[in-house]
Amino acid sequence: MSLLQQDTSRLDDAARGEELTKGTGNPVLATVFAAIVVSLAIAIYFISGMKPPAITGEVEQVWVHPQHTESSGFDANGAPMAREDFDQVYVFAQVKLHNQSNHPLYLHSIMTNATLDDGIHSSYVAPAGDYDRVLLAFPYLPVPHGKPLSPQLTINPGQTVEGTVVSAFRVTKAQWDARKSLDFTFGIPYQPSLTLAPQTAVIVR
Repeated sequence: MSLLQQDTSRLDDAARGEELTKGTGNPVLATVFAAIVVSLAIAIYFISGMKPPAITGEVEQVWVHPQHTESSGFDANGAPMAREDFDQVYVFAQVKLHNQSNHPLYLHSIMTNATLDDGIHSSYVAPAGDYDRVLLAFPYLPVPHGKPLSPQLTINPGQTVEGTVVSAFRVTKAQWDARKSLDFTFGIPYQPSLTLAPQTAVIVR
């Protein structure tokens, strides 16, 4: 056979092989498969990056005591001064916090937040020492005298802390009763703030 002649049977086989390698599969199925693979990769990325919150907790109980106060009409030196009267609402809350991270957490503030008709009112809870002074100043307050929870404390890994906090709002009982919501915010450096709402009815005493 001449070198110029071609083996047509071999060419036909090669052509058929090239057509096969070009892919005879369904392009729609290939696209769906690729989309599934990409979706799984994205899901795995986000799930692996999600971490449980460093701190959890609950507001176990809340007691509220409206207080109408009138000044004596004398200053600290006994000199006469104008009388003053005002309304306050004391908010006591039994709180539990749990550190579920593997490093210490430093609580630096606790705030009580009440949404009233004119917007959100916030009040920092009193330090542990002031909590005791409130109970000494008003020994008749009909609320449990539990162990105070300091708004500045260290919670070690795996530790659960529990105690009572108190805050005060310069509002009347009627304004307080018309509130739309109540919650507590716990501030921790380098962590998202933890906001908790009471899970039981607020007790007014």
